[in-house]
Amino acid sequence: MFKKILIANRGEIALRIIRTCKEMGIKTVAVYSTADKESLHVRFADEAVCIGPAPSAKSYLNIPNLIAAAEITNADAIHPGYGFLSENAEFSRICTENGIKFIGASPEMINSMGDKASAKDTMKKAGVPTIPGSDGLLTSAEQGKKIAAKIKYPVIIKATAGGGGRGMRIIKSAEEFDKAWNDARQEAKAAFGNDGMYLEKFVEEPRHIEIQIVGDQNGRVCHLSERDCSIQRRHQKLIEETPSPFIDDDLRERMGQAAIAGAAAINYEGVGTIEFLVDKHKDFYFMEMNTRIQVEHPITEEVVNYDLIKEQIKVAAGIPISGKNYYPQMHAIECRINAEDPKAGFRPSPGKINVLHIPGGHGVRVDTHVYAGYTIPANYDSMIAKLIVSAQTREEAIVKMKRALSEFVIEGIKTTIPFHLAMMDDEGFKSGNFTTSYLDSYDFSKV
Repeated sequence: MFKKILIANRGEIALRIIRTCKEMGIKTVAVYSTADKESLHVRFADEAVCIGPAPSAKSYLNIPNLIAAAEITNADAIHPGYGFLSENAEFSRICTENGIKFIGASPEMINSMGDKASAKDTMKKAGVPTIPGSDGLLTSAEQGKKIAAKIKYPVIIKATAGGGGRGMRIIKSAEEFDKAWNDARQEAKAAFGNDGMYLEKFVEEPRHIEIQIVGDQNGRVCHLSERDCSIQRRHQKLIEETPSPFIDDDLRERMGQAAIAGAAAINYEGVGTIEFLVDKHKDFYFMEMNTRIQVEHPITEEVVNYDLIKEQIKVAAGIPISGKNYYPQMHAIECRINAEDPKAGFRPSPGKINVLHIPGGHGVRVDTHVYAGYTIPANYDSMIAKLIVSAQTREEAIVKMKRALSEFVIEGIKTTIPFHLAMMDDEGFKSGNFTTSYLDSYDFSKV
C-alpha cells in the first residue's frame, strides 16, 4: 500500500480523498494555489505545498510543479480527483516515468476514451450500443449532410475534444446545417484548439444515465448500477440520483453488462463511468466514458455502502476487486450547491461566507471545503458543496432533501439552494417524468 499520496486537486474532492487516506493510514500532501491558502484541504492534510498563483494554468494544471511537489515530499502516488489533470494522458505518463503511481487510468486508456470518435469505435467493437452517425470525424459539411439525410433529422454535431456543451449543435433540417457546422467548429477551435467534428442521430427525450464501474489490474470489472443525471442546465449536472426512477431491473442489468463489456475492452483499471443516453423507448446508447472519479460518486456510495475512493486507491496498489456487481439498497439524491445566483442566469457569486450552517440528521451527508469566514475565489468552478441524502424510498429521499436544504444556511453570497428547494416541490421532478432538456423550459422566476 502507498505510504504517502499527493492530491493534485482542490476543494471538496481533495478533502474527500484526504479523509479516506487517513482512515487507510496513508499520509497526505495537499497542493494549493495562492487563492486556496485558507481552504480546508490545506489544513487537514499532513503536508501542504503551494504550487503557484491563482490561475489554474499556473498551479493545478502545472505538471512540473506538481511532480516537484511530489518529489520533495516523497509522495509515492498522486490522486488527481476529478477535473484538472484527472484525464490527462500526459500527466499520467509523466507520473509513471518519475516513479509515482497515478491513481487513475493509464495514458493508453485515457487516450482511447478521451477522443469521442475513437471511443465510440472501441465501444461499437465491444458490442456496446452506440448512436448512429458518422464513422470517425467529418471531413466536410457536405459529408455531414449526406449522413444526416440517411439517418434522418434531427442530428447533433459535436467537437471530438469537447465538453461542457461547447462545440455542440442540434440540427433539425438541412437548411440549418452550414451555419451550425461553422459555429460549432469555431467554438471548438477556440475552446479546445481542435475543430474536429463528428455527427450523431439526436436522441429525443433522452435521459442521461451513467453506470459506475470498477476494474482491477487483473482484468476483472464490476458495476455498481446507475445514476440518473438528467436534471442539468446547459449540459451541466445539478441534481443526480440513484436508482433512476426511469430504469427497471431488466434495463439496469443490460446497461450494467454493456458497461462491463466496454471497460473490459480497454482492460480498464480504476473507477470510472460509462455514460449512456436512454430514449423514451428505453433504448440506450453509449455517449462517453469518464476515466476518473465522478462528482456524484457519493450517492452510489450511500446506496451500496461502498467507499469508491478507498477502492480506487486499493486497485491502484494492485489489490484485486471481488468482481461482484452491486445494486441499490436505498434511494439517494445529490444536489450540487454552487456559488451562483439562479435568479440571474446562474451568474457566479464568489465572495466571503459570513454565516454557514450545515444540515445534519440521519441519512444526510455534506461534502464541502467551505466554512464561515471562508472567501470563495473567483478563479475556479463555482461548486462549493454537495448535499447528499439517502432514504428507503425516492419519496422519502425527496422529503429529506427538502428538509436538509431548508436547514442549509449560507450567507454573504448567492447559492443554488433556492433552486433546489423549488425542484423538490416541482411536480415533474417528483413524478420522475423528466429528460435532459427539462430545465430548458423551466420557469426560474419560481425560485
